[in-house]
Amino acid sequence: MTVNEALRATAGVAVLASLAAGHWIDPRWYLFTAFVGANLLQSAFTKWCPAMWIFRRLGLEDR
Repeated sequence: MTVNEALRATAGVAVLASLAAGHWIDPRWYLFTAFVGANLLQSAFTKWCPAMWIFRRLGLEDR
């Protein structure tokens, strides 16, 4: 798995989990969904995301 694949998978899980939590637990979880979306948007322009640093430290490659 590459850094980009791990980033997309993590973002997908975070979005789906926070949507479920917002629906069944508390609507404030939608703020986390917005945070994930904003982070993905900024990383599209800057090519940098904090999670990418973590994935690289775990040994994933940038192919």
